[in-house]
Amino acid sequence: MSDKVLWPTLAVILAAGQGTRMRSQVPKVLHPVGNRPLLGHVLAAVEAAGVEQVAVVVGAGGQAVAQYLEQAAPAARVFTQHRQLGTAHALLAAREALQAHTQGCVLVLFGDSPLIGAQTLERLRRALIEGAAVAVAGFRSETPGPYGRLLVQDGHLRAIREARDASAQELLVDFCNGGVMGLRADNCLWLLERIGNRNAQNEFYLTDAVVVANGAGLPVTAVEVEEDDVLGVNDREQLHAAERIFQQRRRRAAMLSGVSLVAADTVFFSADTQLAADVCIEPCVVFGPGVSVAGGVRVEAFSRLENTRLEPASTHSVAD
Repeated sequence: MSDKVLWPTLAVILAAGQGTRMRSQVPKVLHPVGNRPLLGHVLAAVEAAGVEQVAVVVGAGGQAVAQYLEQAAPAARVFTQHRQLGTAHALLAAREALQAHTQGCVLVLFGDSPLIGAQTLERLRRALIEGAAVAVAGFRSETPGPYGRLLVQDGHLRAIREARDASAQELLVDFCNGGVMGLRADNCLWLLERIGNRNAQNEFYLTDAVVVANGAGLPVTAVEVEEDDVLGVNDREQLHAAERIFQQRRRRAAMLSGVSLVAADTVFFSADTQLAADVCIEPCVVFGPGVSVAGGVRVEAFSRLENTRLEPASTHSVAD
């Protein structure tokens, strides 16, 4: 019997943030990378990881996000966090889904992390299957300054220390909190209900699940992932950074799959672009949504394509 049968998985995507630093009327998680909303990338990673159940927590006034989910993920359950009282509070907004999911794994993701991949989700899930009650994604950074530190001892994650609260020795740690977390379903609600709000913000922080689990003698582990995988988008500069990394990944994947890019840095892809092997793309080409290109096609320089399929009958030029 497979792990997925024995360890069914619920992904809860937290998408209630107001995104004030984006300075936009558009909800933060609906801003695009590769012409796909940030939230859409997270949903795609969840689907690619074979996660069976999905819940999304939106904020008060999150009708636009809910409408997007009706189209992009109609099977997802949508819950509302009516007051912004921290990440643990946001997760508890999906209490009904958590109560129904009593066995297996709960993965807690963020709707503004568009670069997360199925491999990261599987690694967190594997840590839970192998015995952890809580698994936290972490990354190594040469400039860890503002990030929370993961304090690991004898292979166990003992604490997550925010940079402002860290000692001088703890600030030397380069293993940083990536935010994404996995919890065993049979412990999840028990841990969440024991998280308090005795802090400067009077909020309920999901990171405190580490302290609660350790205090109860439950095993807690850190799973090392790539920093880009857990990159969050909070402002336009970070949105630009995410777009740059996304495009770099897609260019490399295209070339590894047999596509020729004459000037790779000048070609821009959408998340749903489909290219067959032996496609050749000349400089300064932009793929809008809904484009697929069959093998043998040459896309001429300065083309912009959208909602089309190109067959190998002729070279495509910007005038086509």
